[in-house]
Amino acid sequence: MNKNFIYRLICIALSLVNSILEIECSNGQLIYAINCGGEAHTDSFGIRYERDPLHGRIGIASDYGKRLLIGRVPPNDYILYQTERYHTNTFGYDIPVNSDGDYVLVLKFCEVYFNAPDQKVFDVVLNGDHTIIADLDIFEKVGRGVAHDEYIPFKITKGRLYVNGEESEIRGGRIRVEFIKGYKDNPKINAMYVIKGKYEDVSKLPPIPVEPSPPVEELKEESETIPKSRRPSGPKQPDPYTADDSSLMLPIFIAIGAFIPLLFCLCKL
Repeated sequence: MNKNFIYRLICIALSLVNSILEIECSNGQLIYAINCGGEAHTDSFGIRYERDPLHGRIGIASDYGKRLLIGRVPPNDYILYQTERYHTNTFGYDIPVNSDGDYVLVLKFCEVYFNAPDQKVFDVVLNGDHTIIADLDIFEKVGRGVAHDEYIPFKITKGRLYVNGEESEIRGGRIRVEFIKGYKDNPKINAMYVIKGKYEDVSKLPPIPVEPSPPVEELKEESETIPKSRRPSGPKQPDPYTADDSSLMLPIFIAIGAFIPLLFCLCKL
């Protein structure tokens, strides 16, 4: 068989493999995706999340969230928010970036344990220099058992990272995202991915449903209407201020009338 033909077949095969591996996320190219604290998973958008590379090395993997139904995402993607990795200290992940261009880091969070705000609060830092999320309180943002994503656009040009108007040097073709231990419990992350593209290329979570408030007229009617089944708390009492004043003065007039003749007789003596 002709060597050139074999070479062409190999090139075609490699090209097909490369196109399969470079999964498209909306209009962006997927660079990195992991299900933190969990196993590999392919989500509803076709993004392939790999098993957590920190498994058995750093921090604690938890699937405590599996007892919850996660809001804002379809059931197929619950697992991305039900599993997590947390640590009693600062920890992070190294993300490979090998070419210049625009990127977006998507961090996925869900509060599955606490039932109130101000219990778990922490910062997220990129490449050691850039605080990309400050004082993150997941419960305060969305409540318990509800998906919350943070979208962080950044740019790489000639070995330097640019984010939020700041820049830093990239070393070894990798940038590091870190979850900083603070005073309010432990930092955590449920899942993450990076695409090469722009913010507009990322699939966003739907808005949180808001229960409609009843009309003002309906509220007024409810406050003014007494249900028929409702009974008074006791018998109706007469108003003491509506009594006739003349009836109250009658004994006094009788006493005065009887006292005047008695006084006259005493004066005669």
